[in-house]
Amino acid sequence: MAYTTLRMNVDGGLATITLSRPEKRNAISTEMIEELLAALDEAEKGPACVVVITGEGKAFCSGMDLDALKAIAQQSAEQNLEDSRRMARMFRRLWGYSKPLIAAVNGPAIAGGCGIATLCDFTLAVPEAKFGYTEVRIGFIPAIVSVFLVRQVGEKRARDLLLTGRILDASEAKEMGLVTQIVPEERLMDTARVLAAALIANSPSSLLETKRLIRRCAEAEVDRELEMAVEENAKIRATADFREGIASFLEKRKPMWKGE
Repeated sequence: MAYTTLRMNVDGGLATITLSRPEKRNAISTEMIEELLAALDEAEKGPACVVVITGEGKAFCSGMDLDALKAIAQQSAEQNLEDSRRMARMFRRLWGYSKPLIAAVNGPAIAGGCGIATLCDFTLAVPEAKFGYTEVRIGFIPAIVSVFLVRQVGEKRARDLLLTGRILDASEAKEMGLVTQIVPEERLMDTARVLAAALIANSPSSLLETKRLIRRCAEAEVDRELEMAVEENAKIRATADFREGIASFLEKRKPMWKGE
């Protein structure tokens, strides 16, 4: 199918999905979420054994699109709940995907973009890449991604990242276990292809069954926690601090928090 926010290429056993909104630093829009889900479905049904996700331009994915953030402040409770479920579906799909996923992180991966990058089975990153869950800086909460982050890095480190909203460089992200390998920019995609070739050389049925086993060990708990996270994600959007956080971010000023 034709896509407008990403490109998809299939070469033998490898499918490459490139987030393609470089003028927006590949920011996440509703359309991008739907197209990424569709591209993952297409790759899953096709001949590819491995999927690489990367970004066009200088960023991997800068998080939520500014226009989407503006719209959120005007949405109803029902619309916010629908938005939250859509984001949860994307992260859940990445986490539970049946084929090996490789993120080739070519630049900053922030907030939701960090979630996309780190939920892949393998995360390759250039030295200049940045990572962070910055939601608390704008009066939001990283509810949905927290379900997965605690499992990835442990509760203590998750508290550090989620409560401070600080930005990590690639080296610290690797030390925390969010990044698999740091690769020079000029070798990023070649390294992803070499890793993909090593995976493709394995038994396809073994790869599928291994991923299914990993998923089945935790999916009931993950789905239960995601439902709670979706509700919290939608609820925070009705607060004064969320509205102030969005306004201050868009106006490029320091927020004046009310604690409500």
